[in-house]
Amino acid sequence: MKKSWHLNRRTFLRGAGAALALPMLDCMGASAAKSAATELPRRMCAVYFPFGVSLPKEGSEDAKWNWFPRGEGKDFQFTNTLQPLAPVKDDVTVIGGLSHPTGWKMGGHDTGDIFLTAAAFQGSRYQNSVSIDQLAAAAMGHQTRFPSLTLSSDGGVGEPTRSTTLSFSRRGRPIPAMANPQQIFERLFGQGGAGSAGDRRTRLQNTESMLDSVLADARSLKGKLGTQDRKKFDEYLASVRAIEQRVARSQRWLDIPKPKVDASSIALESTQDDPKEYIRTMYDLMFLSFQTDSTRIATYMIGQVAGATSIANAFPACLGLAGNWHGLAHGAGKKGGAEKLGRFDQFLVEQLAYFLDRLKNTSEGDGNLLDRTMVLYGSSNSRTHNNHNYPLVLAGGRKLGFKHGQYVKHREQFPLSNLFVTMLQRMNLPVEQFADSTGEMTELLT
Repeated sequence: MKKSWHLNRRTFLRGAGAALALPMLDCMGASAAKSAATELPRRMCAVYFPFGVSLPKEGSEDAKWNWFPRGEGKDFQFTNTLQPLAPVKDDVTVIGGLSHPTGWKMGGHDTGDIFLTAAAFQGSRYQNSVSIDQLAAAAMGHQTRFPSLTLSSDGGVGEPTRSTTLSFSRRGRPIPAMANPQQIFERLFGQGGAGSAGDRRTRLQNTESMLDSVLADARSLKGKLGTQDRKKFDEYLASVRAIEQRVARSQRWLDIPKPKVDASSIALESTQDDPKEYIRTMYDLMFLSFQTDSTRIATYMIGQVAGATSIANAFPACLGLAGNWHGLAHGAGKKGGAEKLGRFDQFLVEQLAYFLDRLKNTSEGDGNLLDRTMVLYGSSNSRTHNNHNYPLVLAGGRKLGFKHGQYVKHREQFPLSNLFVTMLQRMNLPVEQFADSTGEMTELLT
């Protein structure tokens, strides 16, 4: 007999653009699930590039440089552009037709900000929402030394609608991205740090005491503020609490040594002046962070959409292509332009294939790292300034329930957020909805 205090398992809470089912509670009358501690890690990674891709018309002499494959379903063939993925074809699904309907009316250079959030910007009002990586990090980030890893080729946060990061907090605030390989490596694996472990513990305790004092003063002050000031003050307190959480996390990991990784195994001296080496180094750092279980969630923005101010706009020169990335994309409709952009698209896919190959050739449990790592790769434009039909690749996660070796094409109205819900659920997050999602993508599942 169901008691009045019994809850339905599908009861969920709403907030930050997502609906999360409640965790399994005693009052739900079900046995506890297998302890997560005994399971191999589940990982999620998102990689973004700007300005869209080469999309020459079918039947034209440049059709071989069209980003999307020929055929559909299991019966498809890569064009020149995605051919580097052929060795991992059985671990890859190409997806067409998806986009964020919330971004259709936005400027073509504004949509990088919402790639992982699906936020709706109205008029001049800029208010982002939580990105899927940070939603996952909030739920499971305590399991690793670093809740998530946020990388970009430009670093920092950029500016509204021209962000240089893919990651946004629950309040929609940009998470600063790291761009210097040496600094990223030191943060992940550096064995140094001023003073002994005891000294560092004392500093953390002092910081914790200071934060306690700030929060105590805040409680007495808040009641004296007006409505608008209270809103601003709540935002300030949220920042203080975030620092408090980082302090607590640092204390927990203080006595646990960082993994020892040979720095000479990757090109930490690489810079954006050598795009191939630099991008591969960023992929290497994500790979090592997953292999050592330093984090299970990562994002990398290869380039942002702020035109010639982006560091990554110099990247096409590595193939002997004149001009910047932005200009290359705009020239795709001109004679010879489709091949030029297609060659650069292919170059980026070669680096993705390198990353996937490293994951696949690293054993883990009864499989490999790629089997339990979801990698989403794509752009928020099809052609530059066109916010429909995102070019997307989903790779990995076979042991998380994904099936691959297919090209899935959807109608234009199908929201990318449906893929986000599917990915978050494979991370064991009981997410019922994210932003404008209408369900999960069952066609990707076994």
